[in-house]
Amino acid sequence: MLIIKTKKVHSYEKGLYFKEQEFMGLLDKGKHRFVDPLNKIKVDVVSMRDPWLTHEKLDIMVKSGLLDEEVTTIDLKDSERALVWIDGRFEKVLAPGLYALWTTFRKVKIEIIDASEIRFIHKSRKSIADSPDATERFHMVFVDEGFKGLYFRDGEFVDTLGPGQHLFWKGIGKVKVYHVDIRETVLDVAGQEIMSRDKVSLRMNAVVNYRIADPLKSVIASDDSRQAIYREAQLAIRAVIGSYDLDTLLTDRENVSQELEKTIRQRSMEFGIEIVSLGIRDIILPGEMKELMNKVIEAQKAAHANLIMRREETAAMRSQANTARILESNPTLMRLKELDFLEKIAGNSKLSVVLGEKGLADRVVNLL
Repeated sequence: MLIIKTKKVHSYEKGLYFKEQEFMGLLDKGKHRFVDPLNKIKVDVVSMRDPWLTHEKLDIMVKSGLLDEEVTTIDLKDSERALVWIDGRFEKVLAPGLYALWTTFRKVKIEIIDASEIRFIHKSRKSIADSPDATERFHMVFVDEGFKGLYFRDGEFVDTLGPGQHLFWKGIGKVKVYHVDIRETVLDVAGQEIMSRDKVSLRMNAVVNYRIADPLKSVIASDDSRQAIYREAQLAIRAVIGSYDLDTLLTDRENVSQELEKTIRQRSMEFGIEIVSLGIRDIILPGEMKELMNKVIEAQKAAHANLIMRREETAAMRSQANTARILESNPTLMRLKELDFLEKIAGNSKLSVVLGEKGLADRVVNLL
């Protein structure tokens, strides 16, 4: 019995012609008839409007070499990736494997990338990162403004990343990016219980302004740079403050702050941290010590006020003594002084004034 099979192929299609499981070639537009009494012929009709040629026997078809004129094939190794543009638009990122694309109906562009470098740098990085399958192919890292990204590959430092988006291939190696804040930071070191050199217990609050000067050193030397500088500030405060007595701490705070800053700066540079400034915000004394200090201050003020009064009294007495000596040596001036004094008294009263020596004592003047 004669069995004839017919396959129709449209202008936008191709027929994949197999005979006895072997690929025989492509069938173009038209009706194709086959005599196949033993059912050994198979024709799969596929559309070229979809640029991707997918088939369970794609490897056999590619190996035959019969697709070369109308199909672009890609065979990616483990360390390779491919970027595919179709009609000028980015389509997708290809992982290792075998792929085939029709080039008849669509303009296809393929770029093979060596992914062994792990970090992906490309002029079309933004459009590639926005593609639907990008998260399957890339580790995406965002470094904010004011930060640095320290890129480690398999535990080894590779590069410092600036602000922006950075892409790394998945499945190639272990990638770690540390985000380091390089902005100036304020750190409160509050509530430090300390004993001064003269055995006075006090509580101190300090403020440290710092910034990360060496991001790599800050990551390698410490797992938490903020905690590291806080710890160093605590130790420095205890060491420096304990070497001063209370009076010096209260009256020479600026020099104490400078010594504190110098002590912390020496240690902080080992962590890649630069101390911008350090200041003592508060020195808090216990309640009984406050009362005692208030009494001391009150006594000091009273003594100072008393000293001023004594100085003024001494100056007044010295002035009176000088005046007496002048009047004693000049009797006429003495009498004029008396008249001036009596004139002031007589302004609101009736007085009888008797003046003494050299004719004045012989006269009596009634002053109304």
